[in-house]
Amino acid sequence: MRVLGVDPGLTRCGVGVVEGVAGRPLTMIGVGVVRTPSDADLGHRLVVVEQGIEQWLDEHRPEFVAVERVFSQHNVRTVMGTAQASAVAMLCAARRGIPVALHTPSEVKAAVTGSGRADKAQVGAMVTRLLRLSAPPKPADAADALALAICHIWRAPAQNRLQQAVALHTSKGRTA
Repeated sequence: MRVLGVDPGLTRCGVGVVEGVAGRPLTMIGVGVVRTPSDADLGHRLVVVEQGIEQWLDEHRPEFVAVERVFSQHNVRTVMGTAQASAVAMLCAARRGIPVALHTPSEVKAAVTGSGRADKAQVGAMVTRLLRLSAPPKPADAADALALAICHIWRAPAQNRLQQAVALHTSKGRTA
C-alpha cells in the first residue's frame, strides 16, 4: 500500500509518501513541504497548494491519501487556513478517484508513539525510527505528513473490516 500523507497548512503543507503493509517494515518514498508566501492573497496560496499536491500525486502515484482532520483551535484564522488546505488536498485526490482518509492529530500520535498526547519531537523521533531514517524530517510538518501515512497503513485494514461488517449488517437489515 502506498499512501500520501498530508499535514495541511497554508504556509507549510507537509507531504510524505510511505509504502508498506501493517506488520512489516515501512519505506519512506518521499517527504517535503509545499510552501506558500504568507503575504500572497488566499486564492493564489490555494492554487500553489493545489499545484504542489498535484505534483506529488503525479510523481508518487499513491493508492490512498491520508489527511489530518482539522480540529478546533482558538485561532480561527489558523483553523480556516488549515481547513482550506485540507479541502484542496481532498479535492485533488477525489478528482483522481483516490480514496481519502481523515485522521485526527491524537489518533496519529497514538498510532505512531503510543500516546495521543505526544509532542512534535516524540512524533519526529518515532517516524525516524519506524522508517529507519538517519535524522528526523524537517520541518515538523514533513514528519507529521509521514506520521499520517504510517497511521493510515496501520489502521486501514481494521477500518476496512469494520466498514465491511457495517455494510453487511446494514444490507441484512434491508432484506429482513
